[in-house]
Amino acid sequence: MTTKTLYLIACAAPPSARLRIPIQAAQKAGWDVCVILTPSAYRWASEDTESEIAALEQLTGHPVRHQYKLPSQEDVLPSPDALLVAPLTANTVNKWAAGISDTLALGLITEGIGLGLPIVALPHWNDAQGGHPAVARSVRVLRDAGVTVLLGEGGFVPHKPRQGDLDAYPWEVAISSLPS
Repeated sequence: MTTKTLYLIACAAPPSARLRIPIQAAQKAGWDVCVILTPSAYRWASEDTESEIAALEQLTGHPVRHQYKLPSQEDVLPSPDALLVAPLTANTVNKWAAGISDTLALGLITEGIGLGLPIVALPHWNDAQGGHPAVARSVRVLRDAGVTVLLGEGGFVPHKPRQGDLDAYPWEVAISSLPS
């Protein structure tokens, strides 16, 4: 059996502090997992020390990426067979739907649509952020493009501002939504 490569692309939202959960679940399901963080998520993970980044690298066996490489540099990660964008923030969903690729994470997910890669997105935002009309529009754009956006019943249900429950974040729904 050939191992498939999953890019776990995480934005700066509270569930990004628990990336070990989806990494281990995806590995158990047979995926070789590579972690890509938005610049803000990288800053959160390396705020006090580099130990969280090092732990993710040890767990996956790959460097954690957060910025574009130079054209002269070799790719350090294998090519992805699927993408999991989790947690997906309102900021990133709007940029992604608009085709903006000003960070490595956005570049990979915008390109992923064009490459026809299977993409699963598990949002994390509060209901005030989700109430902005751009968010619903962006979710529709991505779904129309073939992205599985796990928003609403059976996926992520937005919470009141500052009242999220990290233990309720549905990582298992995202992992089970990946292609087998």
